[in-house]
Amino acid sequence: MSISQYPAKVTMPRLEHPYPTVFAFLVDRFPRIPREVWESRIAQGKVLGEDGTPVGMATAYAPQTRVFYFREMETEREIPFPEEILFQNDELLVACKPHFLPVTPGGAYLNQSLLHRLRERTGIHHLVPLHRIDRETAGLVLFSVNPKTRGCYGGLFRDGLIEKEYRAVGVGVVPEGNSRWLVESRLVPGEPWFVMATEPGAPNARSEIRLLEERDGRALFGLSPHTGKTHQLRVHLSSLGMPILNDRLYPQLQPRQPDDFDKPLQLLAQRLRFKDPISGKWLEFQSDRGLLW
Repeated sequence: MSISQYPAKVTMPRLEHPYPTVFAFLVDRFPRIPREVWESRIAQGKVLGEDGTPVGMATAYAPQTRVFYFREMETEREIPFPEEILFQNDELLVACKPHFLPVTPGGAYLNQSLLHRLRERTGIHHLVPLHRIDRETAGLVLFSVNPKTRGCYGGLFRDGLIEKEYRAVGVGVVPEGNSRWLVESRLVPGEPWFVMATEPGAPNARSEIRLLEERDGRALFGLSPHTGKTHQLRVHLSSLGMPILNDRLYPQLQPRQPDDFDKPLQLLAQRLRFKDPISGKWLEFQSDRGLLW
């Protein structure tokens, strides 16, 4: 069994009709986890209040406070590809993750996450990712090493001050006469919940896409997202009639099946560039990972 060394957390919201207990909230908030599991975790002291004291079965619901718990997993599939550390100083760590590895624990993954691997590898237990990329996507992820300066670096992403560039291999026919596109759309959660859909309205997702090379029914693209919506680049390339090679979600959701490690999504977070808010110097990082091109 895999047991997280680091607690997950959830905030109890302010409700018109609050739950009678923390236990009742957790059972309702996480319907995929059997109530017997929460009973066992509470009995073993694995559910904690915001002050660090163990939660009991009768502990009252407390709006606007957090509950900490330790995730457990009976079995966890190993992701047989290594991560790389490209840069590390007292403030930042830049890693390049492989396809299939999630950035943070979640769903069917606990120890098999970039965050867990890096904490184990570096011994920096307060390491925190400053942004996310999809589990299926490979490439660069920026981590905060110093909690005191974390807000400064987080602000770079919040204020759009990070230059991000991706590479992708699309399949299909490139629209004739075009080599550059500015794709703007309004993305919202679709059906099922883990795919994105477009709807009329003000755009909330914007991507620049450039054709770099074309051959044998495939095309290599450079992509610069100006916003950070879930699956944005995947949806935007698909909308041009050039879905990303090995994409199991777009343009059409494929039947659920185990990962095929021989067919990774051909999308790479290749480059990050920004002005360091502490040193004032421009920093640029680039992945050397390749795509099936």
